[in-house]
Amino acid sequence: MSGRGKWVSELAAALALAFVMLLGAACATTAEPALEETAAETEAETVTPPAADSRLETVRERGRLICASLNDTPGFGYVDESGNSVGFDIDLCRAVAAAVLGDADAIEIRLITAAERGPVMQSGEVDLLVYVTTWTTSRDANWGNFVQTMFYDGQGFMVPKSLGVASAYQLAGAAVCVNTGTTSELNMADFFRQNRLEYNPKTFEEAQVAFEAYKSGACEVFTSDRSALTALRSSLENPEEHIILPETISEEPLGPMVPHGDEQWFDIVKTVMGILIYAEAYGINSTNVDEIAAGDNVKAKRLLGTEGSFGQEELGLDQTVGQTVIKLVGNYGEIYDRNLGPDTGIDLPREGSRNALWSNAPCTDCPKGGQIYSQPLR
Repeated sequence: MSGRGKWVSELAAALALAFVMLLGAACATTAEPALEETAAETEAETVTPPAADSRLETVRERGRLICASLNDTPGFGYVDESGNSVGFDIDLCRAVAAAVLGDADAIEIRLITAAERGPVMQSGEVDLLVYVTTWTTSRDANWGNFVQTMFYDGQGFMVPKSLGVASAYQLAGAAVCVNTGTTSELNMADFFRQNRLEYNPKTFEEAQVAFEAYKSGACEVFTSDRSALTALRSSLENPEEHIILPETISEEPLGPMVPHGDEQWFDIVKTVMGILIYAEAYGINSTNVDEIAAGDNVKAKRLLGTEGSFGQEELGLDQTVGQTVIKLVGNYGEIYDRNLGPDTGIDLPREGSRNALWSNAPCTDCPKGGQIYSQPLR
């Protein structure tokens, strides 16, 4: 190679090396901002947005508890002679109000139809649903969170004695009145289809309208939960002229529901239901709270807040919330007797039913052997 050619070759090699070094520096210069930008984006993605007000805070700021319920089922939800909403379900609403507001009467009852329950719960516009509502998997998934079974029921059929039938299996061809948007409507369809019985369903948006249609003779049969049938039968002018057929065609665990999305509120309502149940089990009622609180029953004292804890502080409740609830509303048995007991005209016995307390409940004079039970308060 000539001297000139060697010089050109060396110059080209030096230029190539310089280009590679410049390219590397450029890549390094652009890489750092890219890494910084990626880190910034990652940090932005992991920032937790400010938490919205909890349901408990909302209720306390509002000063009242909003419960969706009904007014057409004696014993569970109806209007008394003074124009007040009363009933078993209404008292569950009052118990929660007593717990979070210290006032069992600080409630607003929002009357809805059965078909409106799902949309109302999904919207979150109410704090609690107390509406003889059956706990089902699809409702749990789509509507809200069921809290606790507070009444065990099952569906049946009521007919006039004059119809001359003694069994639901004799109802072929009958016109049956039912409240639409309920498990009663679905269970009725299953029963007649399963037993290959033709029937004529007549659906109504409101349970009371459906019952009025039955009373008028527009239907030969009325179907609902057996507790509702018993309550509505007691309201008839001549209840002895109507019978509830012996078959129970479904399982209907009834209880309150809260909207999805607030675990603290869910836990609060569960705890209040447990207070009602365990108060009866420990022999605590609305008249002896102070006496029991000063006594030596360790579990009773824990429930009443004079010894130990069952999570009151974490739930945002007063230490003595159990005393407030029981003094203002009563225990489970008092609520049951007040609305469904022998002095109401409805008289749904607890003894021997699933609505008695569990078999080894510690109380001595309470109905036992049933399924009313709750998570331990401790």
